[in-house]
Amino acid sequence: MSKTKPLILVTNDDGITAPGMRALIAVMSEIGEVVVVAPDKPQSAMGHAITINSTLYLNKISKEGADITEYSCSGTPVDCVKLAVNEILKRKPDLCVSGVNHGSNSSINVIYSGTMSAAVEAGIEGIPAIGFSLLDYDWNADFETIKPFIKKITQEALHNGLPKDVVLNVNFPKLKKEQIKGIKVCRQAKAIWAEKFDKRVTPQGKDYYWLAGEFINLDKGEDTDEWALANGYISVVPVQFDLTAHHTVQQLNNWKWNE
Repeated sequence: MSKTKPLILVTNDDGITAPGMRALIAVMSEIGEVVVVAPDKPQSAMGHAITINSTLYLNKISKEGADITEYSCSGTPVDCVKLAVNEILKRKPDLCVSGVNHGSNSSINVIYSGTMSAAVEAGIEGIPAIGFSLLDYDWNADFETIKPFIKKITQEALHNGLPKDVVLNVNFPKLKKEQIKGIKVCRQAKAIWAEKFDKRVTPQGKDYYWLAGEFINLDKGEDTDEWALANGYISVVPVQFDLTAHHTVQQLNNWKWNE
């Protein structure tokens, strides 16, 4: 890391007032110059959604110190990153961090996660990025325990750099500091949501639905994020946004496409 403070973009999907984000801002302010661009309301499970059919608004809400400037955005987490890069920041940030999410983004959850989609969008823009999540859905979850680990992971990323077109998905178990065994680099576990809809009826007689479901881990490997979290480790999964299934290209080339 150079002697010049790194420029760090902070965002999330739980909204700019979320305790997880406030904890992340506090850690980043110890490391670099911080600019916050985050949704003005919760945007969980928005995935990589962007706003194209309505207007977007930015509101500069505070300047807590010389190194922290904050904006709330009416759009999605990905909108926040796009606006930060194109309209707010005078140069490309050295790092984008997203979170800390209230709840897990391990395994298949990475697909639906607004937290991770913001980090992925930063990666697409050529910005090193990390998404942080804590396996505690409580709005008043204890983020103090994980602050030293957030700082360590961030400093390692800044010092070593991230591989091209790769972002990090970091998940913390809900444990006390002394119970956390360490940090493990993992692969994403193969898991699914067994979903169902709770069908109800309004007083006016109109049907409506609530999505529910059960998370099912299909992966028994001991090198996965789910295993790490269940066994007291912080999981770090390198995520790529090239969705090509490279291992199937040769097989598909053997099909008789043009005969």
